[in-house]
Amino acid sequence: MAIENYDEALKRLLAHEGGYTHHPSDPGGPTNFGITIHDYRQYVKPGATAADVKAMRLDEAKAIYRAKYWDALRCDALPAGVDYCVFDYGVNSGIGRAARVLQRVVGVADDGRVGPQTLAAVKAREPKAIVTGICDERLAFLQRLKTWPVFGKGWGRRVAEVRAASLALADKAITALNVSTSAPGKGVVPLNTAAQKHSAGGAIAAGGVSAAQAGEPSAVLIIVAITIVAAIAAWLFWRWRQQRQQLAPA
Repeated sequence: MAIENYDEALKRLLAHEGGYTHHPSDPGGPTNFGITIHDYRQYVKPGATAADVKAMRLDEAKAIYRAKYWDALRCDALPAGVDYCVFDYGVNSGIGRAARVLQRVVGVADDGRVGPQTLAAVKAREPKAIVTGICDERLAFLQRLKTWPVFGKGWGRRVAEVRAASLALADKAITALNVSTSAPGKGVVPLNTAAQKHSAGGAIAAGGVSAAQAGEPSAVLIIVAITIVAAIAAWLFWRWRQQRQQLAPA
């Protein structure tokens, strides 16, 4: 999928991340729009405080998500559904882990870097199967964490929602592809150029015959009139010869 999926993926992500939080059990510390104080210091303001994070603008958060997660995980090159699934996992558990899980699911070396080999393996697999594999591993990983009793309910709901949305995006892309590559109409076989020419010529010829048969009654009348005149002329000529022969001896 691709570039046009980023806005949709980010919209869904922000619905999960919410606004400002500073939970004592969250190792990320002060967080806003899902962006931790550490990321804000790295990408926006080196000496940022909790107050700066709380005042973070949405466009700043979007820029960080694009650079640190979406672009780093090569989501523009991933199929629809897989892109969002990997993106959300990277934000929630780190881009290294998200990349390695993707690589293990598609059967390549899990070095944590999404490169040409990983993308080729992804392309060879069915997107919905990749989404299912990633979400299964993600949930199992979260359940092993010590903080699962605290955050488990929310994490489980998030993984379930990401799974459903990713599968829906994959289905939508497959449907769009089928429509764009299908025949012009159901049961319609397009003619090649030669057939189209012959068909056009046949239609014109048929139209001409039909016009002569149904649309030109004056021509028929002329033919009938000529036939009658010729018959009369032949009869008169025969009568003239008969009279001439009768008068010849006298």
